[in-house]
Amino acid sequence: MCSSSTHHRSEPVAVDIDDAAEASAAPSTELIEELVAANQILFDQGVVDAFGHISVRHDKRPDRFLLARNMAPSRVTAQDIVEFTLDGEAVNANGRKVYLERFIHSEIYRARPDVVSVVHSHSHSIVPLSVVKGMRLKAIFHMAGFVGQGAPVFEIREAGGDATDLLISNNMLGEALARHFDGHDIVLMRGHGSTVVGGSIKQAVYRAVYAELNARYQLQAMQLGEVTFLTEEESRTCVQNVEGQIQRPWDMWLEQARVRRG
Repeated sequence: MCSSSTHHRSEPVAVDIDDAAEASAAPSTELIEELVAANQILFDQGVVDAFGHISVRHDKRPDRFLLARNMAPSRVTAQDIVEFTLDGEAVNANGRKVYLERFIHSEIYRARPDVVSVVHSHSHSIVPLSVVKGMRLKAIFHMAGFVGQGAPVFEIREAGGDATDLLISNNMLGEALARHFDGHDIVLMRGHGSTVVGGSIKQAVYRAVYAELNARYQLQAMQLGEVTFLTEEESRTCVQNVEGQIQRPWDMWLEQARVRRG
């Protein structure tokens, strides 16, 4: 087993690591259930597929976070949740493989004490906007005010050179990504996807779903002509007023996900 966070070219996208610390007090059952539900919703809404992940800050230790072991999000259960330190080290993996890109989560939690949940995905409409020069993802409708006047794009070449696999596979790359969240709640990752943050699991899921929809609408509108985007003030007001309704879509998405799972 390898406990190092250093990325090697031959390292797979899932790794075995030694547990590096003692597990803390158990998180609440409700928090674990919500994290499991979030994985199912994100899959059902087409934000993640076999890849992508969502985490939540530990409710009893803000210097720890919870993330599933390496697996497809739709298959996550409560027994699959692993606790991590803000160095990205597991404390109760017990030999199970973990996500190579756990450093996305650890470094954002370190940089943003206000963040409670992080979603990383490769949603289909986001990726084109991560690679087109001169066109950024911008808020186009009221459900996506959090996108603002232009989501920054993380260029991994600036931190890792021009021969990476585009994965955030160590603390250094995670820290470089986390710096882009200064003043932003969504960051696109060139040729890779995006990461969104929220003050709760439900808010992070809401933002991941509507970021994908906003990107889809933006791509469609750009084919028709000049696009009118939200102003900075409109974006701010939409976040304040519309995101207070996140329980409504959460309940619907969860019901849909459970019906489809049978």
